[in-house]
Amino acid sequence: MTETAWNTAKGAGFELFFGYPDESTYARAVEQLVADEVASGIARQDPALWGPAAEDEAGKRLAWVDLPERSRSLVTEISTLEVELREQGLSRIVLCGMGGSSLAPEVICAAAGVELVVLDSSDPDFVRSALEDRLADTVVVVSSKSGGTVETDSQRRAFEKAFRDVGIDPAERIVVVTDPGSPLAGLAEEAGYRVFLADPDVGGRYSALTAFGLVPSGLAGADVSDLLEKADRMRTALEADSVDNPGLRLGALLGVANAAGVDKLVLADAGSSYAGLGDWAEQLIAESTGKEDKGILPVVVDSFEAPNFSPSTPDEVLGTYGPEPALESVRPASGFGVSVDAPLGAQLLLWEYATAVAGRMIGINPFDQPDVESAKAAAREMLDGGASEPVPVFEDGPVTVYASGSWLPEGTDSVEAAVSALLDQLDPGHGYVAVQAYLDRHRDAALASVRDALATRTGRPVTFGWGPRFLHSTGQYHKGGPPTGVYLQVTGQPEADLAVPDRPFTFHEFLTAQAVGDGQVLADQGRPVLRLHVSSPADLADVQKALA
Repeated sequence: MTETAWNTAKGAGFELFFGYPDESTYARAVEQLVADEVASGIARQDPALWGPAAEDEAGKRLAWVDLPERSRSLVTEISTLEVELREQGLSRIVLCGMGGSSLAPEVICAAAGVELVVLDSSDPDFVRSALEDRLADTVVVVSSKSGGTVETDSQRRAFEKAFRDVGIDPAERIVVVTDPGSPLAGLAEEAGYRVFLADPDVGGRYSALTAFGLVPSGLAGADVSDLLEKADRMRTALEADSVDNPGLRLGALLGVANAAGVDKLVLADAGSSYAGLGDWAEQLIAESTGKEDKGILPVVVDSFEAPNFSPSTPDEVLGTYGPEPALESVRPASGFGVSVDAPLGAQLLLWEYATAVAGRMIGINPFDQPDVESAKAAAREMLDGGASEPVPVFEDGPVTVYASGSWLPEGTDSVEAAVSALLDQLDPGHGYVAVQAYLDRHRDAALASVRDALATRTGRPVTFGWGPRFLHSTGQYHKGGPPTGVYLQVTGQPEADLAVPDRPFTFHEFLTAQAVGDGQVLADQGRPVLRLHVSSPADLADVQKALA
């Protein structure tokens, strides 16, 4: 196990605890970032920092740096609307959104202890449960940067119909957050919906402090003014060309580790008040860095006692967020570790800066997502009937098994054997397992326990993502990052399907197309994909048993 040199950095409202195996290499990296004026360059929105190939995209994606100040103009408007809604007895806020449009509000509201129903799924049972619960008290925030996200559009259609069916005018209950000029902006104006327009020069995963993060959170009752204030306190430190800059230090740690072949970041909550930060950071880091066969794979775990964190593998940086001194008692096998204790607003801005810095060091454009569209296109082809239906390899009781390519040995006839064959494809030094569950993430939450079971079984990093939401985050890394993953999809028949109003497909058909389409894209790139399809939600127990 590699020895670790530990170092602490403190500032106004934050404390960072860093570990690295080679202090001189790390120090030189930080000093070079200072000499190159990277921090002040990000602050002045210099698109040349990531090289000529990235300059055009970066020039349209750097407006997030001063959001702690600029977004303050939104606070009064959000607060006024929140009061109006409460006075009308409308206390339940449902957010229809994917990726950056949903993950930031989810963690902000959880930290504030206020209810926000996040609908980021195409699973018909999940969508139905959101439609049928307290509709009379519900306001729906429809949030899409592009204005054309199919999941979000489908959810909007379902809520519009539900409201009309009970005699409620959707214009009284739907609030839209989108970019200026998007299809959703035009539709919302025609329908008379309340619209918040976001800054088009902020990418979705960097949008936590824009209208996408603040509007649903503020309407749900979170103190978004305090969130911005805490972010603004961190901003001064992040803009300084100094070796003490926490964004440079964190970004340099990730960059130096990546250059040394340590390309996973295991994130654990260490007693924070915002446990969901890991899911938000997962999307930010994976989608920003996972491209050109490079990247940092975030592995979000429940605690620092979980497999992958303790014990860790030599290709993992160990990271925690919160006040508990977890890393003082855990030795990273790689020698790389980081612990960040700061208020939520400061954490959000810090990780955004650090991710941009790490992207520069890795040598990629942290603002594009070239492989996300491929899965969307494959799903559309499935829905349009332009792709052949997948053929199962075999059935084992209530589980139908599908496999890509030729990696599955001929004659395999049990789920247990198929799973073992998939895990046999793992690279023992850099491989990872990605479990992808296209199910109801509330009802089927127990399935997530297979992450720890597989990590123990394989001794390798294991991620767990709910489909289709992971397609807007780690999905980019799966297809654009290092080709070291094996992919286990879990799909199933719902309790009942649900029509998408005025569309030629149902929610279940769409969800299945997303799973099959993404699996096909992965398979076309030579990634091993195994899909286990259960005949009913009750049959998931068979899958859990096979994965233990």
